[in-house]
Amino acid sequence: MATPTQIDQVAERTERLLLRYRELQRTNKLLTEQVASLEQERDSLKSRLGAARARIDALLERLPDAGPPPAVRAAPRKDTP
Repeated sequence: MATPTQIDQVAERTERLLLRYRELQRTNKLLTEQVASLEQERDSLKSRLGAARARIDALLERLPDAGPPPAVRAAPRKDTP
């Protein structure tokens, strides 16, 4: 079996590099799609949170002013006759 020539070695390494490059391109594409999906989900959740806050604020506005909280009376002690 003949030893690979320097050109054969370079060609083999080039092929491996090209394969790795294609794999990284596919991985990058998948990750980019995942980031876009997560950004869309985040934006949707932020929108829903804003709507929920607006509804809570509207409900709080409808509550009547209660004034100061009622005084808490102490419970009678059991050791007094």
